Amino acid sequence: MVELTPNPSYSLTLRFRLPNRAGMLAGVVGSIASVGGNLGQIDLVEQSRYTSIRDVTVDASSTEHAERIVQSVKALPEIELLEVYDRTFNLHRGGKIRIESRLPLKHQSDLAMAYTPGVGRICNAIAEDPNQVYNLTVKGNMVAIVTDGSAVLGLGNLGPEAALPVMEGKAMLFKEFAGIDAFPICLNTQNVDEIVETVKRIAPVFGGVNLEDIAAPRCFEIERRLRAETDIPIFHDDQHGTAIVTLAALINALRLVNKSLEEIRIVMNGAGAAGLAIARLLQKSGAQEIIICDSKGIISRDRDLQADKQAFAVDQGGTLADAMKGADVFVGVSVPGVLTVEMVETMAKDAIVMAMANPIPEIQPELIESQVAVIATGRSDYPNQINNVLAFPGIFRGALDCRASDLTTSMYIEAASAIASLVSPTQLNREYIVPSVFDERVATAVSAAVQRAAREEGVARN
Repeated sequence: MVELTPNPSYSLTLRFRLPNRAGMLAGVVGSIASVGGNLGQIDLVEQSRYTSIRDVTVDASSTEHAERIVQSVKALPEIELLEVYDRTFNLHRGGKIRIESRLPLKHQSDLAMAYTPGVGRICNAIAEDPNQVYNLTVKGNMVAIVTDGSAVLGLGNLGPEAALPVMEGKAMLFKEFAGIDAFPICLNTQNVDEIVETVKRIAPVFGGVNLEDIAAPRCFEIERRLRAETDIPIFHDDQHGTAIVTLAALINALRLVNKSLEEIRIVMNGAGAAGLAIARLLQKSGAQEIIICDSKGIISRDRDLQADKQAFAVDQGGTLADAMKGADVFVGVSVPGVLTVEMVETMAKDAIVMAMANPIPEIQPELIESQVAVIATGRSDYPNQINNVLAFPGIFRGALDCRASDLTTSMYIEAASAIASLVSPTQLNREYIVPSVFDERVATAVSAAVQRAAREEGVARN
């Protein structure tokens, strides 16, 4: 089993009582370090002449690793472990989002304007001119985050309740990175017709819809139908968000190795929603040679394929190892450990590996640092994180601001170019091919690019 780097998703706070004498805290710290815990903040909670109570924050790499850390402290003589807090669970208690009024209600006059009778005038104004709903309600800045819970992260079909924490987190990101109000809609159905009908019925409240964690191939049909049957932007982030950021990263990685998208050989492992969307966007951007592999090997014409895969079928079949020979780029949106060092060694000079399976990538970056020119992953504890938050806040900010009726491939390509452009030639290096998710320029740059493309394509209504 791969031992991951300790990270905040498995973060603990240990509260313990220890004798107040020299060397006791050092013993605790040493014990935690001996089992691979990553020490964070140490706080003094209470102290007397004889004892101290301290809180120590520790990052682990897994639930099992966290338990080893706890047991290592428990085993120390004279140390009394009082409490163990799982910081991630504590962060989620009570939910991560809430709805608040934008306006104070302190006087009778406030109530008369915000609610009855004054609100009636607003209702009539919208009835007379339906476009006023964008100016006079939340619709102009509100996105629905819709899931059926069938493909939650990399965890599988967990259902709508278990999907809710992810959707809450998504709503946080919309607000923090683009100022957009978003609300989680977790549907208790995995029927395509029912999902489409439900979203259509709630659409009057929302300026756009972000589809999330819906399994393939059902997600393709849901997106296609909603785009055809509604007049607001429909965006499946697992497909298009991933594709946009992947393209942005590849643009800069290719600049670094002085290769062009048109001349390279790309091998992709993973033919689900993200993989096929990435392939489509790379193809639209100029890629000529893309070989896609799934769990059965190369997607070739001699196989019985779903319609969405048929467009990428090639003549020659084989394994992932066969496909990797001479490849310039590997893009992984699949499963942990599927790529080997031996496969990477058969790639072309100045190879680029984007191993984006999460939380464990297709290959651990440490194993191939000297063999390739650029490595990217989906993890925040390695350089070059391919993170959708670089794309979707700005995509929706731009779409809402110009009241786009649809989202197009040109918008996605322009968004990717905007993201890539934020890494200047002097900054560009093998560990910095995409900007930080906390770079405040990102959402603004993506929004501007989306609006420009929307106006050029005639889908902007404002």
